[in-house]
Amino acid sequence: MTATTATAAAPVLPVIDLSAADDPRTREAFHRDLLAAARDVGFLHLTGHGVSDREITRIMELTRAFFALPEADRLALSNLNSPHFRGYTRVGHELTGGRSDWRDQLDVGAERPAVEVGPDDPAYLWLEGPNQWPAALPELRTAVLAWQDRLAAVAHRLLRELLTALGAPAGFFDDAFADRPHLHTKLVRYPGSAPEGGGQGVGAHKDYGFLTLLLQDEVGGLQVRSGDGYLDVPPRPGAFVVNLGELLEIATDGYLSATDHRVVSPPGAVERFSVPFFYNPRLDAVIETVPGPYLKDAPGVAEDRANPLHAEYGRNELKGWVRAHPEVARRHHPGLMAG
Repeated sequence: MTATTATAAAPVLPVIDLSAADDPRTREAFHRDLLAAARDVGFLHLTGHGVSDREITRIMELTRAFFALPEADRLALSNLNSPHFRGYTRVGHELTGGRSDWRDQLDVGAERPAVEVGPDDPAYLWLEGPNQWPAALPELRTAVLAWQDRLAAVAHRLLRELLTALGAPAGFFDDAFADRPHLHTKLVRYPGSAPEGGGQGVGAHKDYGFLTLLLQDEVGGLQVRSGDGYLDVPPRPGAFVVNLGELLEIATDGYLSATDHRVVSPPGAVERFSVPFFYNPRLDAVIETVPGPYLKDAPGVAEDRANPLHAEYGRNELKGWVRAHPEVARRHHPGLMAG
């Protein structure tokens, strides 16, 4: 993978100040700018979100502390032990586009007991269950779960404002998120370039759900598809990088689209850390079309045989997990691999 370099003349991601929605003098312009960013780019920098520098610093400190633990402590949390795809993934053991990503990570969801999944139940119910936490870093559990709740509130507000910008009822999706939303946080490390020189930190992909809020450190490497190439997304202190997932493409009949993005490995032995948060509804939520005048301009959802989209959120989410973590699926859910 070859990095492309943004120049001064190249476009940059729109910067959207969420606090502008609170001021009647700026609210209309805020909605106009938010809709343009969501429609034309699918990515934006979010400021004015209310998450403090102290909170941001703390979650990044704990992320670095987790990856500084002895390897044995991290491997004790291997996601191979979890039928819910939770826990630690070693470097090179997650796949994107069938190729290994050169990163390791800890996957965390809402802390809930496992669901009893019967033979006639949808297989996506396996995605609910307990997390795995490091005994040597007990404060991580409290901090990550609090962070997850904090960002869920920010994402929910942003979603309501985006619906308003579309001319739809702000609460259109409130029921889908009201009970057992499927929250997901990753702590991620990119440990420099792969030994063979490959640059795939994480390969080009689209996110499965509604909204992603990404906190990245100062190293950089995130790229967003722009036309036939990719645009670098330099870190912006205090801002979250927000992107739309596949369900918003379904919900708006293609008017809004999920955008491909990737991470190029940092050079040499430089490490990059990030904390993406994924805001998604309950697993059995079936996503209906968002009403509004924009629909007259909606082109329809793009058909991709290699990546079928499902309006039932759990099916879309499970599709992604099985592709990314086939070892977990083979161990715990061999029937899903056969399908």
